[in-house]
Amino acid sequence: MKGSLAIAQLLKEYEVKHLFCFPANPLIDAAASVGIKPIIARTERGAVNMADGYSRLSPRGTFGVVTMQDGPGIENAFGGIAHAFADSIPILVLPRGTTRARQSYGPYFSAITNYAHVTKWTAQINMPERIPELMRHAFTKLRTATGAPVLLEVPYDILTDEVGDLNLSSRYGTGYQSSGDPVDIKNAISALLSAAHPVIHAGQGILDSEASSELLEFAELVQAPVMTITPGKSGFPEHHPLSIGNGATTATGMVDYFLGKADLVFGIGSNFYRSLMSVEIPPGKTMIQCTANEQDLNNEYALEYGVLGDPKLVLQQLIAEVRFQTKNKPIETKEALLIEIQKQRNLWLTAWMPKLISTETPINPYRVIFELNNAVDHSKTVVTHDSGNPRDQMTPFFESTTPKGYIGWGNSTQLGYSLGISIGGKLATPDKTFIHVLGDAAMGMIGLDLESSVRAAAPIVTIVLNNGRMGGYGNSMPNATETYDSNLLGGNYSEFGKSMGLKSERVSNPNDIHNSIKRAIQSTQEGHSALVEFMTGEESHFSRVSWM
Repeated sequence: MKGSLAIAQLLKEYEVKHLFCFPANPLIDAAASVGIKPIIARTERGAVNMADGYSRLSPRGTFGVVTMQDGPGIENAFGGIAHAFADSIPILVLPRGTTRARQSYGPYFSAITNYAHVTKWTAQINMPERIPELMRHAFTKLRTATGAPVLLEVPYDILTDEVGDLNLSSRYGTGYQSSGDPVDIKNAISALLSAAHPVIHAGQGILDSEASSELLEFAELVQAPVMTITPGKSGFPEHHPLSIGNGATTATGMVDYFLGKADLVFGIGSNFYRSLMSVEIPPGKTMIQCTANEQDLNNEYALEYGVLGDPKLVLQQLIAEVRFQTKNKPIETKEALLIEIQKQRNLWLTAWMPKLISTETPINPYRVIFELNNAVDHSKTVVTHDSGNPRDQMTPFFESTTPKGYIGWGNSTQLGYSLGISIGGKLATPDKTFIHVLGDAAMGMIGLDLESSVRAAAPIVTIVLNNGRMGGYGNSMPNATETYDSNLLGGNYSEFGKSMGLKSERVSNPNDIHNSIKRAIQSTQEGHSALVEFMTGEESHFSRVSWM
C-alpha cells in the first residue's frame, strides 16, 4: 500500500471520522477510501478552525484532524493553528511536505521549523516504517495533560511511495493525566476554609477535563460564589444560585461586586493571565491556582498555594479533603450569600434593562442578545461569539447553563473564527443547534465558508450584527475616520447568504428579532443553514468592573 493509505488506515483505527482539508493532498482521497469523510473548506484557515471546533465539542480524547498541501497550504494555515495553540485546543495537523529529495532547496517552507512555537510537538514522518510510531506518539501527545496542536509533516514521496508491512494498530495511542500533590491539596483547602469571602475562578480547564459536575459539587460543598473567565464560560451553570457569571474585558455586576470584596481567589483550570479573556484581579487577594499546565503557575499573579494536576482529578481530591478537614460535617447553606448574589444580579440587570429591551432603530445589539437568550433551548444549543464588540457584549448577558453550551474564546482574536468552530462543532455533536454571532468585519474575513456548512451537511445559524462599520475602531484611528471614513464597511449579508445556499433574512425592526431567530433555528432542524442579518447601531457602552 502507499504511505497515504497506511496513514488513513491508522486514522480509521484511531476512530477518526472526518478529515478537515483543503486540496491538494493524497491523504484526502486515501481517507475517503477507508470511510473517513473529507470536509473541504474554502481556505486552509477555515479547515483548521473546523478541526478546532470539532475538538472543542468532542468527548475528551477525540479531536479534529486537518490536512493541506505544502507551501502555500501550510503557510495559509498558520493563523488557525496559532489560534488553537493560544486557546489550548488539541488538533492533529498532517500537512503534505516537500519531497525529501527537494528539501533544503528554495523555495522551501519547513512546517516543522516554522510551527515549532505554536504546537505542542512537531515532527516529520521521514521514513515509511516510522508511520505507526510517530502517529502513536502524536495521539499520546494530544491526549495527555493540556491540549495544543500537534503537527506531523508528511513528505510527498512518503505519501505516494509503496510501504512495506506495517503494524497499523491504535492499541497504544492512549493519553495520561495526573492528580495533585496531597500536601498541596491540603494547604489549598485549609486556606479556602479559613477565608471570609472566597471566590472560585473557573477557566477552560473545567471544560477540557469534563469536570463541570465536580466543580458544581465542590462549589456547593464549600458554599463559595463561582465566576468563569471567557474560555471557561459554560463550565458552571449560570442559572445556579452560586453563579456570579462571566468576568473578562467585560463582566457581570456580580463579578464586579464579589471579586472586588473577595479575600481569596481560588482558581481551577484558570491560567491567571492578564488578557481579554480574564478579568483583572484586584491586588490584596490570597491567590490559589489549580492547573494542569506548569507554565500557568506563578506567572502574572503571585500564588499563596498552587496545585499541579488535571482539574477533574484535582477537584475530586479537593472534595475529599474538604470532607476530611470538616470531619464530614455538612457546611450549612449560606442563605445570606445566596440572597446577596441574587440582589446584585437584580441590580445589574435592572440597570441594563433599557438596552436589553430597547425599541430603538437601528437595533441595539443588546436587544439581539437578550432575544437570543430567550429564544433558544439552552440544553440543546451551543452558542459562540466572534471577536470584538460581539464578544464583549455577549459574554456577560448570554446565560449558559450546560457544559459546552457556550464556547468562549479569544486568547488570539482572529475575526471570523466563530464560523469554522461552529461547523466543526456541529459535525461533532449533530444533535445540538449551533449559533454564532459576528459582526460585519468578521463576515468579510470568512463569509465563503458559509457555503462549506451546506456541503458538509452541518446546518448552523449565523447571526450578523451589521452596523456598517468596524465597531470601536473609529476611536483608535480618529483622523482616518473623520477624513476618510476608514472605519466604515458595507454589504448586504442576507443576500450574500442566499447566494451561498442559506435561508437568509434581513431584520430592521426590533419586534421581529425573536421570531426571526426561531425561524433560523427551525431551518437548521430541517437541514438548512440559516443567516439572520440584524441592522444595528454602534453601541459604545459595556458592562465592566469598576477597577478597570
